[in-house]
Amino acid sequence: MSGYLSIRDIDWPLLIIVLLICAVGVVQIYSATIDTGFHSAWWKQIVYIGGGLLLMRLAMRVDYHSLMHHVPVMYIASILLLLATDVVGDTVFGSRRWIPLPGGVRFQVSEFVKLVIILLVARYLTDLKKDDLEIGEMLKLAGLVVIPMGLVLKQPDLGTSLTYIAILITGAFLAGLRWKYVAAIAIVAVLVLPVGWHFLKDYQKARLVSFMDPERDPQGTGYQLIQSQIAVGAGGMFGKGITKGTQTQLRFLPVPHTDFIFSAFAEEHGFVGVIVVLSLYFVMIMRIVQNAQAAPDRAGMYICMGVAGLLLFHMLVNVGMVVGRMPVTGIPLPFMSAGGSSVWSNFLALGLVNNVRLRRFVN
Repeated sequence: MSGYLSIRDIDWPLLIIVLLICAVGVVQIYSATIDTGFHSAWWKQIVYIGGGLLLMRLAMRVDYHSLMHHVPVMYIASILLLLATDVVGDTVFGSRRWIPLPGGVRFQVSEFVKLVIILLVARYLTDLKKDDLEIGEMLKLAGLVVIPMGLVLKQPDLGTSLTYIAILITGAFLAGLRWKYVAAIAIVAVLVLPVGWHFLKDYQKARLVSFMDPERDPQGTGYQLIQSQIAVGAGGMFGKGITKGTQTQLRFLPVPHTDFIFSAFAEEHGFVGVIVVLSLYFVMIMRIVQNAQAAPDRAGMYICMGVAGLLLFHMLVNVGMVVGRMPVTGIPLPFMSAGGSSVWSNFLALGLVNNVRLRRFVN
C-alpha cells in the first residue's frame, strides 16, 4: 500500500492552489474578527487546515475501490449519525447540526455525509455498467440520496442538503441521463415546489422572500443581504485594505468570517482581489476535472467529478449569495470560511481525488 503513496505523484499544483486559498482565508478571518470575541478563529483555522492535510493523507492511503466496497456500511452509519445528531446534538442559532466531542469540539455529521454521497453515487453508477441512465435507475439513486437529505433538512440545514442534490445531478449527467428525463424531472420539481414551501422553517421562507426584495425588511430578514452588497460595492477596484473595511470592522456585516467571508474579502481587497481568488477557484476545479479525465476507471471519474461538482456548487452558491444572486442559505466558501468540519470534509474530498490520481500509476 505504501508504494502507492509516492510524494511526487500527488497533484501538487492542486494542493498548492488550495493552500493559497486557505492562506487568503486565514488572513481574512484574522481581519474580520480582530477586536471581537471570535479573534481566536484565525489560528484555530490554521489548526483545522493542518488537521485537514493529515485527513487528506489518510484518504489517499486506502484504495478507493475498497472504500466503494464499504459504501453500504458507510451509508447506514451516516443515517444513524444524522439520527443521533437530532437526539444529542447541540443547538446553535436554532439549528441542531453538531455533535459535541471532548475538548469543546463540535462535529457536523452532515459535512462528512457529502463524501459518503459521492462514493454512493460513484458505486451505484459504476455498477450499472451502461452508457445511458434510465429514469427508473435515476429514481432509485435519488431515493437513496433523499433519505440523508431529509434528515439534514430536519436539522434544519437547507444549504448542506442541497449539496447532496448537486452531487446526484453531476453523476446523473455523466452517466448519460437523457434530456427528455431531465425535462420531466424539471417539470415535476416545479410542480412540487409549492408543496416543498410548506416544509420550510419560517426563517427559511423569510430568507427566500428577502432575496426577492431585501428592502421589504431592511432591518430584519433583508439586513444580511443589504449589508453584504454594500460591503462588496464599497471595495471598489483595489479594496480598502486589510482590517480597514468599514462594513466589516464596524460590525455591520454579519458573520464576516464564515458565510459572508467573501463579502468582507471583496470590501478589503476590491475587484482585483476578487478576480484573483475566483481564478484560483477556477483552476482548482479544472485540476480536479483533469484528474477525472485521467482516472483509471469510471469509478474514479465519478468520484473526481462528484468532488468537482460539490466544490463548484459551494463556490457558486456562496458567491451568488453575498452579491444577491442567490438566497441566503448558509453555505460556506470552500477552504476560506472558518469552521473545522467544513475544512476537514473538503480536505478529505481532495484526498479522494488524489487517491484516484495515485492509482493511475498502479499496473
